[in-house]
Amino acid sequence: MTLGPGRWEETPREVPALEIDALGRKCPIPIIMLAERINQVPMNGVVAVLADDPAAYNDIPAWCRLKSHTHLGSYELPQGGWAFHVRRNY
Repeated sequence: MTLGPGRWEETPREVPALEIDALGRKCPIPIIMLAERINQVPMNGVVAVLADDPAAYNDIPAWCRLKSHTHLGSYELPQGGWAFHVRRNY
C-alpha cells in the first residue's frame, strides 16, 4: 500500500469486520458485492474486498470516493490480487 512518496505498508492496520471474496470475478462484480454487503458491518467498521481483476485496483477506490466511504488501502495478496480495505462512513 502506498502511504506517500516512497513509503509502503506491507500489512493492514485494522482487522476487517467482513471479508468479501471476489477473487476470479470481473468488475463491476466486486463493487456490486461491496455495495450489497457494506451495511452488514457497524458504522466505522472495515470491509476487506479480495479481488484480482486489475480494474478493481482503480474502481474500488473510485467507488469509495463516489459513495463517501474511506478507502483505507490496497494490500497485495500472496496468491495475486489485492485486499481493498474500506471503512463504512454511514
